Amino acid sequence: MPPLLRNDVARRIALAAQGFARPRPTGRVGPSQLRRVIHRLGLLQIDYVNVLVPAQYQVLFSRLGPFRRSQLDELVFERRDFVEQWAHVASIVPMQSWPLLEYRRQEFRHSKRLGPILHKHASFVASVLERVRASGPLSADDFEMPAGVERRLPGVWRRSFPRAVLDFHFGHGRLVAAKRRANFMREFDLPERVVPEEHRSRRVSKSEAQRELLERAARAQGIATAGDLADYWRMPMSEVRPHLAELVERGAIRKVEVEGWTESAYLHPEAKRPRSIDVASLLSPFDPVVWTRARAARLFDFDYRIEIFLPASKRVWGYYVLPFLLGDRLVARVDLKAQRAAKRLDVLAAYLEGNAKVDRVAAPLARELHTLAGWLGLDAVRVERRGNLARALASAVRRSGC
Repeated sequence: MPPLLRNDVARRIALAAQGFARPRPTGRVGPSQLRRVIHRLGLLQIDYVNVLVPAQYQVLFSRLGPFRRSQLDELVFERRDFVEQWAHVASIVPMQSWPLLEYRRQEFRHSKRLGPILHKHASFVASVLERVRASGPLSADDFEMPAGVERRLPGVWRRSFPRAVLDFHFGHGRLVAAKRRANFMREFDLPERVVPEEHRSRRVSKSEAQRELLERAARAQGIATAGDLADYWRMPMSEVRPHLAELVERGAIRKVEVEGWTESAYLHPEAKRPRSIDVASLLSPFDPVVWTRARAARLFDFDYRIEIFLPASKRVWGYYVLPFLLGDRLVARVDLKAQRAAKRLDVLAAYLEGNAKVDRVAAPLARELHTLAGWLGLDAVRVERRGNLARALASAVRRSGC
């Protein structure tokens, strides 16, 4: 019979695997620390909703504290230690993962709505690739539309036709993100000018790649259900289960049971079991700790849903809501907005979770908001009155001098 673990033990295992085993560094954070975190996680989800800060930077901040954000761009676009790829979704992954994701590039499918448009304008689709080949890195803004073709795609959210074509080639691996402009727009180039030949020439079968990715997901999550592991790389469950059985058989993961979980779990043999977690950290909505709603509920009794795409009238918590991790529990959530012109971080709403106490949460959350504001180059924190934690948090913010 598989070993039985308590849920609080599973929770600490999961947080330690995600890089929360010890307090954040007190000194200057450098490239080597950024590398370690990304390799530990296996990927950083990219999201440029800029209400606060793009998600990939926030995930690193949550584990390391303040760092120079341009360092991440340098690691990806100058040193080429990492590369953008479809992984969980659009993500930053170690360059060594390039061959493991080849089967994904081979199986890439455009949306049903986009397919007929690409087929109708096949000559333009081909010409985009040839122009990049001849001219070097280009963005969507660098392309003129053929006569009679609308630049904006009707019914497709925030996408121009040139951007859709570039993303189509990116999905297939014919183009790679070579850099990001100041407005975050990608410039695309050919893989042979971005990805080292040793990674482009390495051939990995689909089965071998999936097993390696699942083992990486197990290492990154520490302990996880089959569904958690599949979701980490967005693999279909029908393809995942046979690989998990093989990984268990060869000892790459162990099958265990966790109290209160309705499914069996898989424990990575290198997973640490800390007695406590000593952190106070705001998590991005796109952080691996919370991006799977069922996993957040199972580990933390925390019901989390990203409400960005809901109409304002249907939002329960707010537009850009960050969970607050204190120790090994998610104890609060805050709706944040960076008011850059006013150089102020606004807390539009603040809510205490049912498992937490105001007098234990308000002060560390105020300090974390102050640290976040300073990292973003903001001078003040303002707490509005919405939410059951707002009043206490506002007092704590004033006492901390924010």
